Amino acid sequence: MLANTQFTKTIALDDYGIRNATVHYQLAPEELQQATLEKGQGVETRLGALAVNTGEFTGRSPKDRFIVKDEITKDKVWWSDINIPFDSRKFDSLYEKVTEYLSEKEVYVRDSYACADDDYKLNIRVINEYPWSNMFAYNMFLRPDEKELENFQEDWVIVNAPGFKADPAVDGTRQHNFAILNFEKKIALIGGTGYTGEIKKGIFSALNFILPVYKDTLPMHCSANVGEEDDTAIFFGLSGTGKTTLSADPSRKLIGDDEHGWTKENSVFNFEGGCYAKVINLSEENEPDIYRAIKPGAILENVILNKNGDVDFSDTSISQNTRVSYPIHHIDNIQNPSVGKNPKNIFFLTADAFGVLPPISKLTPGQAAYHFISGYTAKVAGTEAGINEPVPSFSACFGAPFMPLHPTKYAEMLSAKMKENNVTVWLVNTGWTGGPYGVGSRMKLKYTRAMIDAALRGDLEDVSFEQHPVFGLAMPVECNNVPAEVLNPRKTWKDKEAYDCKANNLARSFKENFEKFEKQANEEIMKGAPKAN
Repeated sequence: MLANTQFTKTIALDDYGIRNATVHYQLAPEELQQATLEKGQGVETRLGALAVNTGEFTGRSPKDRFIVKDEITKDKVWWSDINIPFDSRKFDSLYEKVTEYLSEKEVYVRDSYACADDDYKLNIRVINEYPWSNMFAYNMFLRPDEKELENFQEDWVIVNAPGFKADPAVDGTRQHNFAILNFEKKIALIGGTGYTGEIKKGIFSALNFILPVYKDTLPMHCSANVGEEDDTAIFFGLSGTGKTTLSADPSRKLIGDDEHGWTKENSVFNFEGGCYAKVINLSEENEPDIYRAIKPGAILENVILNKNGDVDFSDTSISQNTRVSYPIHHIDNIQNPSVGKNPKNIFFLTADAFGVLPPISKLTPGQAAYHFISGYTAKVAGTEAGINEPVPSFSACFGAPFMPLHPTKYAEMLSAKMKENNVTVWLVNTGWTGGPYGVGSRMKLKYTRAMIDAALRGDLEDVSFEQHPVFGLAMPVECNNVPAEVLNPRKTWKDKEAYDCKANNLARSFKENFEKFEKQANEEIMKGAPKAN
């Protein structure tokens, strides 16, 4: 067995059903990168970062994510096309196949943990087939020191075998890839896909069950940062809406970019030890912190390099979902430990490709709950096969694929915390202005930053607001460093009637999506709905 120069402990994997494997335990990132290069599984960029291709899957596969239905989950999980039940006997059989597949191979094992608050720490043992997958685990989970490793006892195990392909007819999967959570055995079993995001989202999904059910703590798909006066800000949003970009603010300390908990004691803590950012069209000018984090220790996924080893961030020939993972200490201005005090401002981020929603608006508690449960953004042409024009996309709680409980459970917890702590909630459109996708233009990042900065400083407390005629949102009529006409989306359209039509169409999409939640929604939440004509 191989141990790195920093850690001297070695382990056996027989207890997991993996026999006679060559175990590389707790290797340093540079060792894992070297192993990846030697195996021909990646290349080194000119800046020293590792670039890999994740293969067939360049993103998550939500239809192949399962939860084992057992005594723990059967009455608590919101079973749906998002939370798909999996038979426990089928799981046992598939697990045995995967561990047999990994036996007598080289495997890479890492002990780590999730949750930066010690009271909520979840110890994780990650067993990977590929060295770069284990390097991803180093980046994304929290890293114990040698003393913490001496008596390490895992709470959960991740078994990750990208090269193993299931037989759907026998194994109970939909196709050859799968990501399965077993809460009774505390195992995340991942196979048939090299996409590393399945590793981190497996534990995120587990925490989204564990924390509300057993710890009275709200898990959130959000980024967070903290200002000089210890004022915490939270940024909810789906992929591509700006969570990572907007929370990486040189004037504020980053808590984390994607996964957090809000405790009953009213602190906010990061689940992770790193960041996993989109790099499509990345530039140092627009996103300096992320750009500069791409250095030795970072992993780029599905990018194109030229002959000099430079990345072409505009090239999406492999995937629109090009990514980089890096440990959080690659960002200069971070909160250490990754814990913040009670939030003062919450931002719901949406990339509205229809150009309808205001660039910033203040929400009532009812509107906040309504928009949280809705979790709206829009898919634009080219992001998925068959999408040729903008399509509304709703993901409850801005993270439905990772939420095992009914969305109203998370919404009720958030609403209670917002009221208890007098938190201001803002809806921020990072999408289109002046018309829909293909006609208008993407909201300038400098304007979005200026609006968020104004909200955080309290500058918007003393300005006048006007109400959006369809969505009922309170829109500020002025904001420093932002042209006044940008603040009201209707004013940015040449064809006002076309805007009204598009706004009403989007409002109807909101209302149709929300029909499935109406029975669980109270009167206050329903008052937060748009008024479509």
